Amino acid sequence: MELIDIVIDFLPLFMFMSLAVLLFTGYPVAFILGGLALLYGFIGYTLGIFSIIEFFNFLPRIWGQAAENLVLVAVPTFVFMGVMMERSGVANDMLYVCQVLLKKVPGGLAIAVAVMGTILAAMTGIIGASVTMMTALALPTMLKQGYKHELATGVICASGTLGILIPPSIMLIIMADLLSISVGDLFLAALIPGLVLATIYVLYIGIASGINKEMAPPLPPDALYVPPNEMPGLLLRSFFPPVFLIALIKGSILLGWATPSEAGAVGAFGATVIAYFNGRLKRDMVTAVCQSSGLTISFIFFIIMSATCFAYVFRSLGGDDVIEELILHAGLDSWGLLFLIMGIVFLLGFFLDWVEITLIILPVFAPIVSTLDFGAHVGNENREMIYWFTVLIAINLQTSFLTPPFGYALFYLKGIAPRSVALVSIYRGIIPFVILQLIALGLVIWLPAVALWLPGLN
Repeated sequence: MELIDIVIDFLPLFMFMSLAVLLFTGYPVAFILGGLALLYGFIGYTLGIFSIIEFFNFLPRIWGQAAENLVLVAVPTFVFMGVMMERSGVANDMLYVCQVLLKKVPGGLAIAVAVMGTILAAMTGIIGASVTMMTALALPTMLKQGYKHELATGVICASGTLGILIPPSIMLIIMADLLSISVGDLFLAALIPGLVLATIYVLYIGIASGINKEMAPPLPPDALYVPPNEMPGLLLRSFFPPVFLIALIKGSILLGWATPSEAGAVGAFGATVIAYFNGRLKRDMVTAVCQSSGLTISFIFFIIMSATCFAYVFRSLGGDDVIEELILHAGLDSWGLLFLIMGIVFLLGFFLDWVEITLIILPVFAPIVSTLDFGAHVGNENREMIYWFTVLIAINLQTSFLTPPFGYALFYLKGIAPRSVALVSIYRGIIPFVILQLIALGLVIWLPAVALWLPGLN
């Protein structure tokens, strides 16, 4: 009897440990989450702590959190916008213009990639498209000009991940929905930290290239040459329209003129119009865009549905209480708990994508976070602490794309990089940028105003 009581008490931990083990199998995460929800639901039913009727609660929870959720309507539109800009060549044109404008700056090609990553952050989470596009266009040029493999690959991987932090971002939309906070305010909170991180990238590239000339040799005068009389037309055709569209989208959300869903629709339509005027809106291309967008959207929502079921069973079995009890017995104060959570998120980034980490971690830790008290360091309002904490998680999740063994950005790049670029060079190249991301994380922890200043103006 005592053994059964112990099993019942620690069943949520067994559930979480099963998830951790199965994630290493390489099986699709959505199936793992959904399968464990059913398995442990039946185990709970056998033990008398989970009723059959609760299985029927899966559908209304999925319907309420995904199908009827107006916040998540923004996800498909932003995904379509990003894929359209990538497939139509608009993003390629922007990157080329950035390379031309910055070619005389030390490490100019690498800085152009960093700037482009910042601009294309409006592609909202299409990390694979961003990394592969910049790899295909910029990496051969950088290698041809003698750039070190480590710098060339590192900046492409790091810059390609900025889209999950700088608004409008799919990750931020999902986070806001999970925590029941304002998407617009979360966008405001993440904007400055995202731009700070991009600035840190640019400063590092410029300083490192200036100190070590062999890392990024200067370009010859005839490289990327555009006649002065053609430059205005190139800017008007390839640079200003998408930048204006991105600024319009971000500005409308941040200023409260439009909801993320409305802005996403405008972005999708605007990207299509730009592709049309560039003469690239072909039937085959539109079909490919729709297919690619559909696959990406399906992947995201399948994980959301499975994670919803997993979280429901986990909580019904008393998971929240078990974790809260374990943390309380650890004897950590608010700062200790914060660094513990940050450490867990960072370590999970070695094995999981941001989608899985967000949907698994936030529902578990959200009740605990609401009880933390950092005094005057953050502010007296619980609202400020929640936004600050969410931005910290978002910055931390940047590392999930870069840290081996399952750094997805690394595999995106390796998949289309020349054979001369070894995987070990890619791993070495991302180390400085992971350190820079952790520095940015520390900066926002030290100065919460970096994240809270803009939301405070509302």
